[in-house]
Amino acid sequence: MRKIPMRKCLGCGEMFPQRELVRVVKTKLKSDPESAEEHYEISLDLTGKKAGRGAYICKKSACFAMAKKAKRFQRALSCEIPEEIFEKMQQELMDSE
Repeated sequence: MRKIPMRKCLGCGEMFPQRELVRVVKTKLKSDPESAEEHYEISLDLTGKKAGRGAYICKKSACFAMAKKAKRFQRALSCEIPEEIFEKMQQELMDSE
């Protein structure tokens, strides 16, 4: 019998099988050699296969709102996330339901 990987939701804090959750991923973009700044893309990974730092969230909008309010996405991904990224992720989450 195979072991089922469990992950914790950023919103409610409950443990779920990995396949039941949606992954939020921070992917490093190619940067200018002259620029010291590193650029990242934050997006939902509905397939669970994208490369990068990931955090998991339930498919419930209440969990998304709770994690956003408590700044758990920023803590988990170690970066600031602009409001328009949150709006885009929330729309994608609602579309996937």
